[in-house]
Amino acid sequence: MRKGWKKSSAILMCVVLSCVIVLAACSKDTGKSGNGKTEETRQKETNAVQEDLFTAVGTYPIVNKQMTLKMFAPQLPTIENMETNTYTKFLEEKTNIKIAWDLVPSNALEDRKQLMLASGDYPEVILQANLTREEQMKYGKQGVFLPLNELIDKYAPNIKKALADIPYMKSSITAPDGNIYALPQINECYHCDNALKLWINKAWLDKLGLQLPTTTEEFYQVMKAFKEQDPNGNGKKDELPLTGSDEMWAGNVSAFLMNAFIVDDYTEKNAGTFLSVKDNKVDFVANKDEWKQGLEYLNKLYKEGLIDPAAFTQNADAIQQLANREPDNIMGAVTTALISYGYNMSETQPRHKDYVTLPPLKGPSGVQQTLNFAGISKSQFAITNKATADQQIAAIRLADYLYTEEAIVLQENGPEGQGWRKAEDGELDIDGKQAKYAYIQRESKQTHNDGWEQIGPSLRTYAYRSSWMAIQDPLADGGYGTRLNTESKKYESFHSKEMYPNGVFIAQDDAEIAAQLKTTIIDYTKSNMAQFITGSKDISKEWDAYVKGFDGLQLGKYIEIYQNALGNS
Repeated sequence: MRKGWKKSSAILMCVVLSCVIVLAACSKDTGKSGNGKTEETRQKETNAVQEDLFTAVGTYPIVNKQMTLKMFAPQLPTIENMETNTYTKFLEEKTNIKIAWDLVPSNALEDRKQLMLASGDYPEVILQANLTREEQMKYGKQGVFLPLNELIDKYAPNIKKALADIPYMKSSITAPDGNIYALPQINECYHCDNALKLWINKAWLDKLGLQLPTTTEEFYQVMKAFKEQDPNGNGKKDELPLTGSDEMWAGNVSAFLMNAFIVDDYTEKNAGTFLSVKDNKVDFVANKDEWKQGLEYLNKLYKEGLIDPAAFTQNADAIQQLANREPDNIMGAVTTALISYGYNMSETQPRHKDYVTLPPLKGPSGVQQTLNFAGISKSQFAITNKATADQQIAAIRLADYLYTEEAIVLQENGPEGQGWRKAEDGELDIDGKQAKYAYIQRESKQTHNDGWEQIGPSLRTYAYRSSWMAIQDPLADGGYGTRLNTESKKYESFHSKEMYPNGVFIAQDDAEIAAQLKTTIIDYTKSNMAQFITGSKDISKEWDAYVKGFDGLQLGKYIEIYQNALGNS
């Protein structure tokens, strides 16, 4: 009996299993899920829900039914109230997205950012947080920051266009794993990208009957004339032919001159790598023969009193004191991005008008180059894993609107007719072309509530920034912007083809050691550079020992890390 029962049970079990297998096969073949709906049907239903919630991409409002997004941002001391701010209200009405602010005083942003991300107490959207490349990689890998690639591709045509149009953008914001975790402020500044300038006293050149020097030898002769021929006419040898300061923007004296021998990207304190790229191969420059030749040239200038001895140690305030010394001007030339570091740019203090920029000098081997600083160092906007699928779409579409020209004009300047207006026919921009916009002079106040200034992701291209009406006379009151633009044009055609690019991601595993090696190698290079230039070290006798000293600083590893980073960009 038991034997027969076991046999019957086994047969019954086989029948049941066969039915399960058949049903499973049928389910697989027809594409139906457990609830009887095909995957295609479920996707259509999901899309239908989204279509009901969202308007078509590129149209406004973004959502048909109001949605709330919580956003982290700095509270600038000049903005009265981000909730009642005119631009906030405009944006909420245009998009139908209500912003719930998570604000932090701007001077406490870094500390709060670190605490927020470490604790997990962060909102759905980070609107602005100065996110370093290391932070993007770290929190992207942890899943805190969501990859934006697919969202951009589907829902952000303005951002997508910017990625295609701006040559450095994609590499500057794409992590080594191929993901974009944060969006930047693109703020293309023509004179900033050509910041490595030397301003020379044209009034002195004219008085001495000299032309602007074009080579390193001619520059040496001009500096000698400035020192020896009393160009300020006071009967004293009190002239300082050349000065600068590492504390100023692009104020490093040696960088401008060294680029006539070999590429040198160390233009100010803590800014530079001393690396070059030739045929996509990374190399170190400060141990090459060309570097030695550059040091010998700088030492010659220094030894003959043509470089201010304080140029390697003084701060920016010292430059102002030198520039404005009374009764006579003693400054022949200064390395800095902005002549306004030294001089007040006003009609009542006209000494600044004596200076023009000097184009890059040609070195003894024919090298003539400058640096191009275009790039992105930090990003601002990220979507976190707190955001739902719908919030992610809404957030990226909001960011996409912030990349429009309309958004930028209103964000920076408030409503039309208050801080700005459309330019009239005949009003010219910084390039002498018909302007698009013009500023309206308003009473100066410490605070306002009609814009965000420059909070959040945005797209200020060269063309946009140049489109505002500008005073055409570069030496008139208010014409300084035109002057910087005009002077910077002398540099554009000389951009180095060997400069290591800005904005390259270092792989997360390499980031810490790269930072340590960079600090050690740059400190060693800068220390020896100063000693060779000032003569406290004899370059003819101690150069070989200096070069050998890099062996103990893991220079090979330093180059390898930056080579790998370049390959991944």
